Amino acid sequence: MKRKKNSFRKKLLSWFMFFTVVIFTVLWLLQTVFLQKFYNGMIIRNTVKVADKISSESQSSDITSYIDDISRSNSILVFVTDTDGNILYSSDEYKKGHKFKDERLERPYNGNGKEMRFHYRELPENYTEFLSAVNASDNGEAELKNDDIYVYGRLIDFYGSDEKAVLYVGTTLNAVGSTARIIRIQLIWVTLLSIIIAFVLALFMSKSFSKPVSQLNEKAHKLGEKDNDAEFSEGFCTELDELNKTLDTTSEKLKKNREFQNELLANVSHDLRTPLTMIKGYAEMIRDISREDEKQCAEDVAVIVEETDRLTALVNEILEYSELQMSDSEAVMNDVDLSETVASVADSFDKLYSKDGYVFERNITDDIHIKGNISRLQRAIYNLLDNAVRHAGEDKWIGITLRTDNDKAIIEISDHGSGIAPEELEHIWDRYYTKRQRSGKGVSGLGLAIVKQIVSQHNGICKAESEVGAGSVFSIKLSINKWAPLKTT
Repeated sequence: MKRKKNSFRKKLLSWFMFFTVVIFTVLWLLQTVFLQKFYNGMIIRNTVKVADKISSESQSSDITSYIDDISRSNSILVFVTDTDGNILYSSDEYKKGHKFKDERLERPYNGNGKEMRFHYRELPENYTEFLSAVNASDNGEAELKNDDIYVYGRLIDFYGSDEKAVLYVGTTLNAVGSTARIIRIQLIWVTLLSIIIAFVLALFMSKSFSKPVSQLNEKAHKLGEKDNDAEFSEGFCTELDELNKTLDTTSEKLKKNREFQNELLANVSHDLRTPLTMIKGYAEMIRDISREDEKQCAEDVAVIVEETDRLTALVNEILEYSELQMSDSEAVMNDVDLSETVASVADSFDKLYSKDGYVFERNITDDIHIKGNISRLQRAIYNLLDNAVRHAGEDKWIGITLRTDNDKAIIEISDHGSGIAPEELEHIWDRYYTKRQRSGKGVSGLGLAIVKQIVSQHNGICKAESEVGAGSVFSIKLSINKWAPLKTT
């Protein structure tokens, strides 16, 4: 298969690789360039929250244990001093258990009777600056920040102290620097390996996705062809499987349409040629021979008119059958009084042929309703009666019956004609089938095919029974409309 510049496979591969590059670019920015900023922002917010928690618990008798726990779990340095900078308590992530310094209490002793000494961590170098900032603040809060450390604090009420105490909470900001360098080296290897893996996966995925699409494209190019052997592997995804089935259905319809066109040309050309030849021949006879013989001229013109009517009827039947074959010409279905419809068509034939000695014997059950298209049902009944008239026996008797059998309505059109041979009976519903041994002019071979198509649209069944020399019975079986209106009296 020829490779295309903008093929689906190349597009999918390029977009997948682009997606991989974007993902790793964002990852690099987040893990290296913006990592320090994210870390600092998180640490600053956490430090302020720690100060808030200590302030809320500052009057508790267990405040020192609370400070030890919170400083150790958050890796921060905490000092509590008076406003002059004297240490009341301190804690960090490494030490805990400092004793509360309260000048009002006696000097504590340990169990051996020796005096306990207090060892406090020295105040940081920036404490003086911080204390000045707190004292100068209107709300008693202050913060110090540079590239390495962040300090936040405020004035609080501290347990054991009668005056305001100063809370100092400090943390390191630049601790992520070495970690970022390690992450950067690791990301280099992860990126290289991931790009290689992503490229391999992209090749595999693009091939997997493009293969069924290419197969469907090839199948679409061969729609309707005789040798449509394009391969398609089902199971990749439901949508493509459904598209493949749609293409198969479309291909079958196109093949049938092509067969229908070929059959139309083959069969209709003969039927059209005969009346056209006769029209031309009799027209030439009028021109060359009988134009001065009034009687002969009238007879020739009558033949031309008859053949023209036959030609018109043939063309109309072809157009009607073609319309019924169209999938987009679905009939609108409504409630149909089948009894009235059958009686109406029978009345038309009675008025038209009774003067010629035809007898139409009716046995029509009243108030039978079905769901259907009244104009097409009239056409089907018309075709059956027309067929019966053309092939009626010497008695010119036509039987018209409408009855019910359980939930079915059955229409039967009978005649006493010559009948149909058993080997031809199964073919009479085929279009353009005119080889049965029956008399009649204007036979196109489409009348019964139109009946079958209309009945199929109504989900009904066509049937014919015949005996040579004893006549025929054509029947249509349709479902009765359960929701038909009740007859009122």
